[in-house]
Amino acid sequence: MDQLTKYLVYNKTPKCRNEMDYEAIKAQKKEENEKKDGIVDKRLRLLSPDREIDHEERVLYARNKLLNGARPAVVGGKPITEELATELRVTCFSSASCPPRGEWIRTPLVMRPPDQPLGYGLAAPRNGARSLLSALQAHVIKWLLFDSRPQTKDNKCDVPPDTYLRPSEERQEEALWRACSEVIWRCGGGNSGQAGVEPKALVALPTDHCYVQHSSHYYQDGVTEKLHIFEFTTLEDLQIFLKRYLYLFQTEDGVGALLLLYACVLSRGCDNVKKDLDGKITHLVSAHVEGSINVVTLLLTGRATPYLHNGVLYVGDEDHYAMPQFGILSRSPVGLLVWYGGEENSKNNINKQYPGSRLKTPALPIWVTSCSGHYGVLFNTNRELLRNYHAERRFDIHYYTCGGCNVLLNVDTRAHDDAVGTLRTDDISATPLEKLIHTKWQDAKITWTGTTPYVGEPAK
Repeated sequence: MDQLTKYLVYNKTPKCRNEMDYEAIKAQKKEENEKKDGIVDKRLRLLSPDREIDHEERVLYARNKLLNGARPAVVGGKPITEELATELRVTCFSSASCPPRGEWIRTPLVMRPPDQPLGYGLAAPRNGARSLLSALQAHVIKWLLFDSRPQTKDNKCDVPPDTYLRPSEERQEEALWRACSEVIWRCGGGNSGQAGVEPKALVALPTDHCYVQHSSHYYQDGVTEKLHIFEFTTLEDLQIFLKRYLYLFQTEDGVGALLLLYACVLSRGCDNVKKDLDGKITHLVSAHVEGSINVVTLLLTGRATPYLHNGVLYVGDEDHYAMPQFGILSRSPVGLLVWYGGEENSKNNINKQYPGSRLKTPALPIWVTSCSGHYGVLFNTNRELLRNYHAERRFDIHYYTCGGCNVLLNVDTRAHDDAVGTLRTDDISATPLEKLIHTKWQDAKITWTGTTPYVGEPAK
């Protein structure tokens, strides 16, 4: 030990090397400490590191905390193989020999400006990813309005519900990665409730290295062949991971929608997705302008079923055995309402599927809507709306689309004595959105707040 260290330990200035007897000083300090109920002087541990410590000390470990705005590189995981890349593209887009539609490569998960009236909403142009983004939007609203709000005995809060619909930038990001975690975890069997089923979620993130070369049976799209696959067995690990790499989903003109679609398909399993489709179609993403309803059912229920009825139906005739059609097996936390439109749209939807009560009456008053092929979200801020008959008699309901359409409607389900006749759901004067709402609340009187928008907003 050098002279400076000994000075710092004993607070004595050495005059020369041989003048101070440090062994004697150490023995003296030891005797003094033994007289003080065995308390050990911490300065002695510098000279005697092997001395037995009779009491515990708190150990502080350094944390590798990311700085604000830091973007960690993608490390770890398993590089994608050519077989998996081909199977993934075929399951989602029907073919690996041609690239997917361009909007999937340039549609990120972007929220509207924070602390604004529409700060809760995703912003995206009208394209084939709209169905997926609408289902994700419903879960973002679910977390902002209900999951993040403190519950009380009477389900009342001093803060107005509309305040939660103007989130800050931090709450926007938290709502986004929590919503993504919820739908991915559900696709991996996390909320199935089946005994003996171990949930497992898979997430694919792009890197700079290409693992699948261009060939006659695989056309490179710039994303799929660069993926690393990450596996998670707990929801907490999945949430931490998505929070860390959320910037990859939000990059401007990025592939956030495609990464979310791939994560849901990988977590469900490509073979299971094909079984869910039941031969109705051979791939998940359809050619509709705003996407397929099978993508919506995958995010809402964890199964890409084309059937919207409750439970299992056996369909057959005298010439064929009755085959099971697996619909909605349990009550969904977020619902689904569908209206196919007039005669022209009916011709394009030969195999119509109408939602059963498990989708019409979800656990929370939030519905993904498909109105003549246009997707949006209906929601109410009262958690008890579908549990209280009196609350459902007259209430306000919000309608929002990722294209920016936002209106407030008043729904009155009470019988009106001054009504000339019974209201009809096929009334010519009713707008498509009113007819959609009538599929849930038949004969309800609907009053618009502000101008009446067109549900299918023009392409942007």
